[in-house]
Amino acid sequence: MNSSAQTAVVCDTTAYLPSALLAERGIETISLYVSVDGVQERESEITDYASFYERLRASKSGATTSQPSIGDFLSVYEPLLDAGKEIASIHISAGISGTFEAAGQARERLIEEGKGGERIRVMDSRSAAGGMGLCALGASVAALNGGDADAVLAQAERTRQELKMWFAIDTLEYLRRGGRIGGARAWIGSALKIKPILTLEEEITPVERVRTRARSVERLRDYARQRHESGLDGWVVQHIQDDETATALADDCREIFGCEPVFISEIGAVLGAHVGPGLLGVGSVSTDLVVP
Repeated sequence: MNSSAQTAVVCDTTAYLPSALLAERGIETISLYVSVDGVQERESEITDYASFYERLRASKSGATTSQPSIGDFLSVYEPLLDAGKEIASIHISAGISGTFEAAGQARERLIEEGKGGERIRVMDSRSAAGGMGLCALGASVAALNGGDADAVLAQAERTRQELKMWFAIDTLEYLRRGGRIGGARAWIGSALKIKPILTLEEEITPVERVRTRARSVERLRDYARQRHESGLDGWVVQHIQDDETATALADDCREIFGCEPVFISEIGAVLGAHVGPGLLGVGSVSTDLVVP
């Protein structure tokens, strides 16, 4: 953490921000959990994704995921408060996870115990993955500029207002199994072999259906062009177990946006358990919100 910053930025692991970027911006993370066949692990400790998806495919019951405990939040918040910091804590959409609620409960406990919980601001990003990551990066810009927790949260909210992310997935099966399918439920049972394009507006929201992987990637490129034409050039690409296609999409985006990405990363086990391998996502905000 930038030791001179008065506000610490915290987010959870479902942002999938690259570790070098977390270190550079001084962003602290709190891990969610994933269980396959009753074996629970912290998401932050699952690094062999190929092995994770092998286990997931072989599992009869599939995976379950859960938010951090109040104790997990306390173990991150207390040292920051003890160091005199304010905290802006930004989390995965409350529409699909209890993480935001657990953060709020940890804050309340710290207030009750007289440990400075009133210096914590908690934000529901109403997003996940790259979208939440961009909100946390927006917060970090304000923190690096010396903002208090309210100013830092206001910058994260401005980032959220501009944010749009589209993601293409190979199948709705994992979302159906995990019950996180939201408005895409209407597409279940379609006789067509569809490649859904979705977004996350508090919950999973359908954008359109296409027939082939190639067409879904082309639609993501089209969307990147729309974002660039709107002047929103702070772009990201994320994927699950498809580095090759993600690299090609990122190369196209460099040409479309005329600049390097804010970040490119692979989505980990918690969201991966719910959507399955093969996801590709692209989205953006104004560069000046997220790049110091």
